[in-house]
Amino acid sequence: MEFKDYYQVLGVAKNASAEDIKKAYRKLARKYHPDVSKEPHAAQHMSEVNEANAVLSDPETRAAYDNLGAQAAQAAHGGRDFRPPPNWDAGFEFSDDGTAGDAGDFSDFFEQLFGRAARAQHAQRGHRTHGGDGRHAEPGSDHHAKIELDLRDAYHGAERTIHLRGAHLDAHGHLVPDERSLQVKIPKGVREGQLIRLVGQGSPGTGGAPAGNLFLEVHFTPGGPWHAEGRDVYQSLPLAPWEAALGASVEVLTPTGPVEVSVPAHSRPGRKLRLKGRGIPSTPPGDLYLELDIAQPPADSDSARAAYAALAKAFPHFNPRQNHRAEGA
Repeated sequence: MEFKDYYQVLGVAKNASAEDIKKAYRKLARKYHPDVSKEPHAAQHMSEVNEANAVLSDPETRAAYDNLGAQAAQAAHGGRDFRPPPNWDAGFEFSDDGTAGDAGDFSDFFEQLFGRAARAQHAQRGHRTHGGDGRHAEPGSDHHAKIELDLRDAYHGAERTIHLRGAHLDAHGHLVPDERSLQVKIPKGVREGQLIRLVGQGSPGTGGAPAGNLFLEVHFTPGGPWHAEGRDVYQSLPLAPWEAALGASVEVLTPTGPVEVSVPAHSRPGRKLRLKGRGIPSTPPGDLYLELDIAQPPADSDSARAAYAALAKAFPHFNPRQNHRAEGA
């Protein structure tokens, strides 16, 4: 998707202070507010301005956006289209009192990157109470962060050190990055999207009210040999052509260690072998599915080429394209 430059939308520099952003927003709001503006496409411009302000006026959301912008700049420099990486915001910490929670009908860009977090902020803000001494008391706001874990942590449980990034404004309204590290116990059987709650690790309360909590949303590191769908786990199993055709007993490295698997004869690419109960532990546990893939040996030697020539002679009537007739033939 196309990367939206919110700084350009508001007409401010990337190192703009909070006051600079507020002034720019107010100026553009007066210019494009559909109730008073005579500018063409005023409503559309106003929506873009509101969206940019929702992201840049919240220090935590702005810090995550700046990190994403650096990645987009690298992609553009390399002549590539911008594609946000999976879990691009993993490790960024957001509080429930962020301004992005007031987001309205914004672009697909905003919705894909910030929409879910914005709705969570808006829905989960704490309720105010009064302290026993009559002072105004307010529970600390909850914080949220996405973390990436190795899928094997879900099988065994683990204790991990996680590093979280956020931001605050200094006395002059400039963005200052925050970082903190926490020891987190990962429960056995944790699933993709599950929340781990750390009590009291959110913002501090006032007037004797308790601190908020920190909710860690679990995601498994993408790109590895396994991927999970609920409690079920999937992995590719490459086979030699003769193993698929004749059947074989092969060793497979699963999340719990090596397992000997019997591959039936006449197996085709895409076939799934189910290993019952070897998915993510639970009651009942998930299953592990091996997706068969046929690996083609390279014809990089005289003997290899001779073997392929012999294979061709052994199957003179085999036509892999027999079901791919030209249209109208």
